[in-house]
Amino acid sequence: MSLQPYVNKKVLVLTADGRTLTGTLLSCDQLTNLVLSQTIERVIRPPDDEEASAEVSHGLYLIRGENVAVCGLVDEELDAQIDWVKVRGSVVGGVKHS
Repeated sequence: MSLQPYVNKKVLVLTADGRTLTGTLLSCDQLTNLVLSQTIERVIRPPDDEEASAEVSHGLYLIRGENVAVCGLVDEELDAQIDWVKVRGSVVGGVKHS
């Protein structure tokens, strides 16, 4: 499936090492290399962690295709209603196997 219909739209990317990134997809290629603008990494902490979840701004961001596990559109209206700093959840594991 081509990601071209997602260009200039807000996407969420889960990486092979388990990171969660959101941003506007500026460009993609046949190797699934992605360029995101206004990129934010969401660091979701488990319920028993005393540290709060966080959103870390990265701005313009390039993700190599080999590191993309999942890419999907974000429902921006729903996304805006969520206070991501208060969200708790299980850590998403990576997809690379040894």
